[in-house]
Amino acid sequence: MLNALASLVDTGQIRALDYQFARFLMSLHENPLLALTGALVSYHLGHGHVCLNLDELNHDRLFDLKSDSSRQLVRLTGIEFEQWGEALKPLPVITDGRTASPLVLQDQRLYLRRYWLYERDICDWLAHSQRTPISSPAIQDTLARLFSRNYEFVHQQLVSAPATKGRDLLIKWLDIEKPEQVDWPKVEAAVQSGQLQQLDQLIPESVSLNWQKVAAAVAATQQFSVISGGPGTGKTTTVTRLLALLVEQGVTEGNVPEVRLVAPTGKAAARLTESIGSARHDLNVSDAVKQAIPAMASTIHRLLGVIPHQSNFRYHRMNRLHLDILVVDEASMIDLPMMARLLEALPDHARLILLGDRDQLSSVEAGSVLGDICGFANQGYSPEQSTQLTQLTGYDFSEFQQPQGDRLRDSLCLLRKSYRFDARSGIGQLAIAVNRGKPSQVVKFADAHYSDIRLHTSGESDYPSLMTLILDGYRPYLTAMAQKNAPETIIAAFNQFRVLCAVREGRYGISGLNQAISHTLAAAGLIQTNTLWYAGRPILITRNDHGLGLYNGDIGITLPDDTGRLRVAFEMPDRTIQSFLPSRLPDHETVFAMTVHKSQGSEFSHTVMVLPDQPSPVLTRELIYTGITRAKQQLDLFTHKAILEQAIRQATVRDSGLAIRLRSI
Repeated sequence: MLNALASLVDTGQIRALDYQFARFLMSLHENPLLALTGALVSYHLGHGHVCLNLDELNHDRLFDLKSDSSRQLVRLTGIEFEQWGEALKPLPVITDGRTASPLVLQDQRLYLRRYWLYERDICDWLAHSQRTPISSPAIQDTLARLFSRNYEFVHQQLVSAPATKGRDLLIKWLDIEKPEQVDWPKVEAAVQSGQLQQLDQLIPESVSLNWQKVAAAVAATQQFSVISGGPGTGKTTTVTRLLALLVEQGVTEGNVPEVRLVAPTGKAAARLTESIGSARHDLNVSDAVKQAIPAMASTIHRLLGVIPHQSNFRYHRMNRLHLDILVVDEASMIDLPMMARLLEALPDHARLILLGDRDQLSSVEAGSVLGDICGFANQGYSPEQSTQLTQLTGYDFSEFQQPQGDRLRDSLCLLRKSYRFDARSGIGQLAIAVNRGKPSQVVKFADAHYSDIRLHTSGESDYPSLMTLILDGYRPYLTAMAQKNAPETIIAAFNQFRVLCAVREGRYGISGLNQAISHTLAAAGLIQTNTLWYAGRPILITRNDHGLGLYNGDIGITLPDDTGRLRVAFEMPDRTIQSFLPSRLPDHETVFAMTVHKSQGSEFSHTVMVLPDQPSPVLTRELIYTGITRAKQQLDLFTHKAILEQAIRQATVRDSGLAIRLRSI
């Protein structure tokens, strides 16, 4: 068996790590089935799966091999494929987890022991999280104040739109769910007379459903909560108002909570800093409450305290963090090990609020924690939670109530309304169609007349148009550099436009496109590429350097200093600019084009997404959705129709036992 696995390493079909783990297991107990399944566990872990699900394993596709090669490996075990589960149970290096062993077998799922422990620890933490006692009248009044209607904004929308759109705009901006219960002649009379405040009585809370307010109410009642939603649904606006509620409650009780804000990457932390900082200025609360809401977010690594040259953190189970409320943005990017380490470092009383889009790509490493948790949102709310939400929001939640379900459902809220994208938005409609797995709807966008999206499906003949588009997209930041604008101005201009790829290699991957873009910009006289380092070269950090404060995913621009010496300028999470000599940088690469994975946590006014001309396992519905939703105002998608359709049909599935475990809490 080891010889067969070594051959797979030689042909690049499995990693040397997979083989070495199989070899380690054979040194403990010589058994060909143990060696093969051990290599499979390692291989699947490398592809994002937490465990090896024996019930879902296909004996014709082990290691994604062709059928003959896969079946040959099965024969080498000497055991019928259907008997593998029973044959593994008595092996001395596999247990059910109650005693130490390299592998754990539970309900036909085979784990590396530490990943089994990660799942167990996350489940245990969530099981011990509690409902939070609240004063319903006080919370109801605070929610009403924090989520009061902005009639000045509504008036501006009505004035700038045709009169025939007035009712539609009121439905949208006042979150009207039951328009049939509204006395529209009286409403229109109030609008025409400019008496918009009368709409509080004419359009009561019982007919309006503000999901942001609901999310805040859900989180206020739970020690653990998740607020999930797509772009433009107002996740950070919601959590800022939620924090105002919780802080104000603490101020009233004489115990101001310690609040911390974090995100998985430096870029995501910078965006959270910007969003929270902007939103807190508009809060209808005292200055003392505003000041208690932090304006600065950090990375999770920085929060936990990285120890140089060690895999452990400064804060852990035996040395807990000093905080009362933790907000984690872009939670879909957090893998299973990091989530487990974060939870173990929280003090027992801490309130945890996760923000994220459950439909985005899962973490690069193993697991899909946010997706597993958010699966319970489909169960509706318990009768108890439904009653409480009705009291807090004024809307009848009986339609969202289900008598049977798991406890975790009461901790979740999905923001269902995008204030950025509406029926006139091609980006929003395209994202919805992709999310629903409807390729036939998606390809129709090539002929649709939306001003904010363009689908280019002519293949190679579109390549010149792609280069022209990229030239125009990157010209502003290079012009700003030539005019010697401030580094923050140049970086801001660069961040308005981005090229996203699905794969790394090939003509339509980041390697091929970065090279082609460099040549195009040089031919236009915008950059000089006769040396590795040149003014205007954008850099993506690919390895964390805690000493410099640079992290995987951070982007900087190479600029000359006052002496003409080249330095790379980065915008840090606190919005300051720091510049570094190129020789000091950790591992990095040119980033005219970047992968969709690396773009998570970022948004660009104009996004160009380029898919490869050949099918690839990485092309999934979640990847397409994530790439589309990086665009705020304009999207250009270059692809073949067949490639796009196949990607949309392929949803990401990661083997994990977390969702099953969570049903029992």
